[in-house]
Amino acid sequence: MQATQQPTQESCSPSACESCSSSSCSASSKTATETQQEFEERRRLASRLCRIKHKIVVLSGKGGVGKSTVAVNLAMALHLAGNKVGLLDVDIHGPSIPTMLGMETSKVMEADGELVPADLNGLKVISLGFFLKEQDEAVIWRGPMKTGVITQFIRDVAWGDLDYLIVDSPPGTGDEPLSVCQTLEGADGAIIVTTPQKVAAVDVRKSISFCRQINLPILGVIENMSGFVCPRCGVTTAVFQSGGGRLMADDMGVPFLGSVPIDPQIAEAGDSGVAFLQRYASSATAHLFTELLTPIMQQEQAAT
Repeated sequence: MQATQQPTQESCSPSACESCSSSSCSASSKTATETQQEFEERRRLASRLCRIKHKIVVLSGKGGVGKSTVAVNLAMALHLAGNKVGLLDVDIHGPSIPTMLGMETSKVMEADGELVPADLNGLKVISLGFFLKEQDEAVIWRGPMKTGVITQFIRDVAWGDLDYLIVDSPPGTGDEPLSVCQTLEGADGAIIVTTPQKVAAVDVRKSISFCRQINLPILGVIENMSGFVCPRCGVTTAVFQSGGGRLMADDMGVPFLGSVPIDPQIAEAGDSGVAFLQRYASSATAHLFTELLTPIMQQEQAAT
């Protein structure tokens, strides 16, 4: 990947690990089986992660459920609340975050061997979409290349001090979600996104099993596209069978954060490049969306 050169920005130094007093830190010493280069890369990753208070992965075992919509609006809600937020798009084959935030022409800069994330009024964003020559360019990569890029997006990006890093992961339980979750040591957990119908919930249940197998906490389930909100009268009509997300969460023993209806304004905001919670902050759906995120917001309050 190539990035545009930019003047040096403040970044964390791996040498800071040498003075770290935490005996539990995995980067405190070199293991017997790793090379010096591997140790330095691991220490650089640790120095990056220790400056990020909360790391949240947005997952789904099913595509097309609105996972990126949840990730974008979660990041924007936290940002608008005054937090320092980074948004990482690791959907290698379908990076939609640049389009949803109106950042298609944004470029990632490079300074002193580090990638400087694109900036949206203080919200730091990284996506493979920023590195593509054309929007129609297809990324045809095997697992090792995808894993390497994901690690680079976390280890070599000058995220700085963040209250939250929100990761938009592609659907499924394959290379990309696994690489993210294994790289983000000490992540707070995952938000699982589903739609109400059984055909989606069956696949999304696999995401919950995935989290349990890799010991990633589950922060909760969001049921998206739960009914249709009429733009004229505001009445909500159940287009799909409703309640599938809650039933799945109850059956799997994980928290249910709530439901988000199909709202034409959500689609319109995403297509126009403005986060829904920013453009339609006063709408009923926006207030509902914000309520769903309250448990996530409370993590920072509990930490202070």
